[in-house]
Amino acid sequence: MRRKTPAALIYVTVFLLLILTGAAYRTLGNRMKLIGRGPIILSVPLSHFPKKFGNWIGSDLDIQATTKEYMERNFADDFFSRRYVNSADQIWADIYVVYCSTRPSGILGHRPGVCYPAHGWIQQSNETSQFTSRSGRVINCLIQRFRKPAPLLEEVVVLNFYVRNGQITTQESDFSGLFSRKPNIARDQSRYVAQVQISSVLESSVRKAAQEAVEIILDFLPDENGKVKVAESVRLDDEAENIE
Repeated sequence: MRRKTPAALIYVTVFLLLILTGAAYRTLGNRMKLIGRGPIILSVPLSHFPKKFGNWIGSDLDIQATTKEYMERNFADDFFSRRYVNSADQIWADIYVVYCSTRPSGILGHRPGVCYPAHGWIQQSNETSQFTSRSGRVINCLIQRFRKPAPLLEEVVVLNFYVRNGQITTQESDFSGLFSRKPNIARDQSRYVAQVQISSVLESSVRKAAQEAVEIILDFLPDENGKVKVAESVRLDDEAENIE
């Protein structure tokens, strides 16, 4: 004959479960508050990206309201958007960089093939390509072409790639998994996904801007070891000033 579980033991068990459940909710709530503490700040903010490099001189561009709202909803922690003009070669290119660390996968879906058509552009092509930086590094990228419907004659070429924890990729699948979707509770700036877009009317302009700008862009982002090269340069400059 089975013995009945004392009612008092059942009550105690239920009470303990309620306490544990409440503790779990409080822990989750505290973690979510950590996420809402504000953006994760890079060692050197992207706004410090130089407005002049080589023969290129840049000026800030306004971000469309819909794009800005999307970035805020999806935990974009930092960004810059500028038009650079190369007067020596009579060309221009727009450079847009966005950094997501609070929730690294927040950048998912925010790509030229989605955003441009959403603003009235028709995609004409999408091809995998490469370019070589000034230091000789080969960078994988996507080259995408868009045009406005007739009777407009506007066309744009977009070079696009991502940087995930210091590694370059062109595939969203590389950061769409569970780990990237988890919030960055530790607020570690080296856990991130950044997107780089360089656009203009000519592919040659886009490639030249990418060739000359990409190494500087990567210096602002944590590398595979979590180091930010431009931060090291700033620190050394500060130390030199203090010595003087």
